[in-house]
Amino acid sequence: MGRHFVASIGSHCVLEIYDSPRALLDDPTAVIRALEHAAHAARATLLQTTHHRFTPQGITALALLAESHISVHTWPEKGYAACDVFTCGPTTLPEAACMALVRAFESPRYFMRRFPRGEQLAAPVLHLRTGSDLA
Repeated sequence: MGRHFVASIGSHCVLEIYDSPRALLDDPTAVIRALEHAAHAARATLLQTTHHRFTPQGITALALLAESHISVHTWPEKGYAACDVFTCGPTTLPEAACMALVRAFESPRYFMRRFPRGEQLAAPVLHLRTGSDLA
């Protein structure tokens, strides 16, 4: 039986941002504005944003897109943000969204990885098993 690949349904970029100003990473308005700019840069359809501010610092924020999502999790005390951009369809630009986040958070240092999503071998199907499955 021949093996074939299923076409990718989207792209998932994982972005780590370093050395950003603490004030930007701890400002809910700045984080939401960064998400909005990233959605625009990705040519995505922004449906909604939401966030939660932690005490004493840090923000988790999400942009819900028609094409999937953009999320940001900040650690202002470390100048660090963990971001991900997942978009479906051939017209979106997730890497552009990542670069918009880098600019918005004034980051001099970042690391980005891109993964195709939904791209897998159609056969054989492998299942993960846990220790309890084996008992």
